[in-house]
Amino acid sequence: MSANSAFNDEKGGSSSVGEPEYGHDPASGGIFSSDYKRHDDLKEMLDSNKDSLKLEAMKRIVAMIARGKNTSDLFPAVVKNVACKNIEVKKLVYVYLVRYAEEQQDLALLSISTFQRGLKDPNQLIRASALRVLSSIRVTIIVPIMMLAIKEAASDMSPYVRKTAAHAIPKLYSLDPEQKDQLIEVIEKLLADKTTLVAGSVVMAFEEVCPERIDLIHKNYRKLCNLLIDVEEWGQVVIINMLTRYARTQFLNPNMNESLLEEGSNKTFYGSDEDEDEEEEEEEKDKKAEAPAVAKRKPYVMDPDHRLLLRNTKPLLQSRNAAVVMAVAQLYFHLAPKAEVGVIAKALVRLLRSHSEVQYVVLQNVATMSIKRRGMFEPYLKSFYIRSTDPTQIKVLKLEVLTNLANETNISTILREFQTYIKSMDKDFVAATIQAIGRCATNIGEVRDTCLNGLVQLLSNRDELVVAESVVVIKKLLQMQPEKHSDIIKHMAKLTDNIQVPMARASILWLIGEYCEHVPKIAPDVLRKMAKSFTNEEDIVKLQIINLAAKLYLTNSKQTKLLTQYVLNLAKYDQNYDIRDRARFIRQLIVPTEKSGALSKYAKKLFLALKPAPVLESPFKDRDHFQLGSLSHLLNAKAGGYQELPDWPEAAPDPSVRNVEVPEWTKCSSREKRKEKKVEKPFYSDSEGESGPTESADSESDSASGSESGSGIEESGSGSESEESEEGSESEEEEEEEKEKDKKKKKKELKTPVQESESEQSSEEEERKHERKSKQRKSESESESDEEEESESESSQSESEDSESEAEVKKKKKAAESKPPSKPVKKDNKKEKKEMSLLDLDDFEPAPSPQATPVNTFLSNSLATDLEGLSLSDAVLSPATISPSSALKSYEMLHRITGEGLSVEYCFSRQPFSPDANMVAVQMQFTNNATSDTKNLHMEDVKLQSGMRVKEFPEIELLPAGEMVTAVMGIDFCDSTQAANFQLCTHTRKFHVSIQPPVGELMRPIFLTENEFKKEQGQLMGMNEITEKITLDAKCRNEHSIVQRVITAANLSRVPCGSDKECRFAGRTVTSSSLVLVTVATKEEGAAKVTINCEKMVIGTMLVKDILLALTQ
Repeated sequence: MSANSAFNDEKGGSSSVGEPEYGHDPASGGIFSSDYKRHDDLKEMLDSNKDSLKLEAMKRIVAMIARGKNTSDLFPAVVKNVACKNIEVKKLVYVYLVRYAEEQQDLALLSISTFQRGLKDPNQLIRASALRVLSSIRVTIIVPIMMLAIKEAASDMSPYVRKTAAHAIPKLYSLDPEQKDQLIEVIEKLLADKTTLVAGSVVMAFEEVCPERIDLIHKNYRKLCNLLIDVEEWGQVVIINMLTRYARTQFLNPNMNESLLEEGSNKTFYGSDEDEDEEEEEEEKDKKAEAPAVAKRKPYVMDPDHRLLLRNTKPLLQSRNAAVVMAVAQLYFHLAPKAEVGVIAKALVRLLRSHSEVQYVVLQNVATMSIKRRGMFEPYLKSFYIRSTDPTQIKVLKLEVLTNLANETNISTILREFQTYIKSMDKDFVAATIQAIGRCATNIGEVRDTCLNGLVQLLSNRDELVVAESVVVIKKLLQMQPEKHSDIIKHMAKLTDNIQVPMARASILWLIGEYCEHVPKIAPDVLRKMAKSFTNEEDIVKLQIINLAAKLYLTNSKQTKLLTQYVLNLAKYDQNYDIRDRARFIRQLIVPTEKSGALSKYAKKLFLALKPAPVLESPFKDRDHFQLGSLSHLLNAKAGGYQELPDWPEAAPDPSVRNVEVPEWTKCSSREKRKEKKVEKPFYSDSEGESGPTESADSESDSASGSESGSGIEESGSGSESEESEEGSESEEEEEEEKEKDKKKKKKELKTPVQESESEQSSEEEERKHERKSKQRKSESESESDEEEESESESSQSESEDSESEAEVKKKKKAAESKPPSKPVKKDNKKEKKEMSLLDLDDFEPAPSPQATPVNTFLSNSLATDLEGLSLSDAVLSPATISPSSALKSYEMLHRITGEGLSVEYCFSRQPFSPDANMVAVQMQFTNNATSDTKNLHMEDVKLQSGMRVKEFPEIELLPAGEMVTAVMGIDFCDSTQAANFQLCTHTRKFHVSIQPPVGELMRPIFLTENEFKKEQGQLMGMNEITEKITLDAKCRNEHSIVQRVITAANLSRVPCGSDKECRFAGRTVTSSSLVLVTVATKEEGAAKVTINCEKMVIGTMLVKDILLALTQ
């Protein structure tokens, strides 16, 4: 009925008094023509005792408000229902009161006690609505009541009410600015709130009330950075803009050393050839002077908090909200090192596919960015080509960007593009294009003549506007080298008969007057023609005729004396006083009389002085002093409430102000303490299993960088330990070395056949460690100079070290297994393999515990305790590594027919890729089916999506006919299923091939205990959880086949589980180490539920499809 009534209101709603309006359903005949009876039926419904009628009336009233109808005369009837018991009615009454409380203040004040009662209501929505209405009553008398209500709401249990309290703060501040100090206390309290719902609103209140109080942000900075990804979109925009200003006051300029170095190098980009030698000498002097200045500067090291901000805002470039993308783009432009700013270009280009309003704002900002950082947008040049459907203002902005991006390499394509634009029907756009051609010609000397010739050809265009604009631009270009182009000036002089556009006529006359010595015969004739039509010309043209006459009088008085006097006499009696004054002034200056003063001697110098050529600059040149994305930047004028972007500080302020005091019970003890504790524990106790060595390292490095899940961040003290993680990893390596030495001693004592192989192994390990350490030192020294290295966070270094060491342990174990030195060891290996397959089948049930391994029969207890740290590593426990290689699915890369005898298959080996732990190892099998040998097999022309990397396989010099060879390459897919495209080359042919990973291969298995699994799963609920129900096939109902199918579909490891109805699996994505948790819960009659918890929702949705497919096939 409500929809029906809304439709009737729309049809018969009266906008003017006296026009009939339907009170309710027209079938009831309730049509009122007299105004005083308007809404009578609604008043009756509101006064009735039935809640259903009241609710219907309120729905209709709110619908009328939504359509812009005035319902203020219903205020008394509505306000009576504020104490209604029905929650639905109450909510709608509050919606109405928020709209009209400001207009009907006296009536609203009468029910203020009801609002105060509403603040104590058990329903959070009612509490929030009551506060919203209370803050909407703009009467200074109730300021103390509002203040009290806001303070109470700020400590409310419900985040929604606290959010409403944050919204009420700016309202109260605008009503009574004297309450500022008390409101700041409330803001400080709310800033400490840990919920994402409140964060955006309280930062908005902070910006409105006390944007200068940066000290309030210090302690909450890391928390805000880490919460940012989960805050609602408009909150993200506010927080990002505030953090941009904060970072400009707290961190050093990441480009300060570059700006010093570049000052010298960019000086003569467009210099003319004649001045080059002098400028080179000057440059050398400058460089000598600059060298000590650069040397004095310390190498720039980015503050970890600065890096945290850049790292946590980067994912938001993929936001669906254009305002969020724009906010992150301006943050990167103002704060990021030059090498990293490029990432925003792709996101901004994506926004150009949006609505024209969004395009307009984005292009304004791109136009400003492209002046300073041209290289950033050059790869996307074609995205700025103009479509015929674009509105004029967007066409002009795209032209602006194209002109800014023009350089020697792409100017030919840009000019070709401009040529087609000139044929457009949109005259304003054509004029802008001609100006753009002029700007390209002034900026790039090589094409100046080409542009001039093109513009001269346009002078014969039928369209007068095109000709006029061309004349104006040619005039500016000719000022650069007039002596070369006297024929163009002559050509333009002929156009005075045809061109009627005043600006163009004025430009031609100015050119002829300025360079009259180049056209001595034509100039007087032009003046003669102009003198004829003087009275009919526009004012701007008349002024130039007077100027031309004066210049010709001074250079060629014989021919033009009478003409000049005639023109000056005409001007003397002109209607425009500017022209009369100019004529009077010029007559006194050029025609010397007894009265004329000393100035007339210098008339020639005054009129014929050399004038500098005009510089055609972009209108966006100095706009970047306004914060990008702001209204002030859009208008190029300071708007009300605009906060200036501060300059970078000379010296970095104290970073310790951002450290947060962590309560004792949450503090992570240092790794040394943890190791001591572990040594005291028994060998395979439950608690040891819960915090396996690999996980403890992972979790600590996670907490150091501030893990992505919100609660983890807060507990780890907002990532304050990020600086310690590197030291931790070094100390861990030292400890490992000590352990190796102990092992050596103990193994000498043990006189067993294992002795030789293990001593070789440990010496190899030590050598590798030394290599790794030296590599690490190198990479650390490089990272200070190379900005790409900087982009990897300090904390993630320690994580990658851990994963490297795991990879190496796995390799060594394989090496030991593959080369047994004597027979007894072979037997042992067989037994171990059996044990592993048992583990795989029985899924880690307590019975076949690793204590049963026969290795212990000849290893001492002391050695067992020493090996404790290694015993639970991923290498032993993940079934993925245990599964035989034959189970790996292979894919065809190149068919033997397409490859002319060469066929290539590849599979994802699921082994760690030793050169880079963040890459997926891809094993390729080359088979030469041809009769001749294939030589020099290698990769070329690798085409990747942004962020992806490839480590090529070593070149295969010779593959004989009928032979087969394997090679391994590494690909960092950047956690996406995008294909890596490249050319596979032999000595004669090139083949285009691609490798596309299934989503299950983008992971590496990790070991979690049941408790850890549940804890992590609890943190990845809501949008990070995907659940699907399926019916399992009869073959796939036992636990073993479920495990096998899931592990075939995804590279995960099995998690121990108490229930036999559930199978759990865990892994992390290879690139970003995002957690992936899979649960398959079986029920009666083959029904099952698959649940995936993943930090990356896209990966979760793709993985669930693959697992469902695997389980139902």
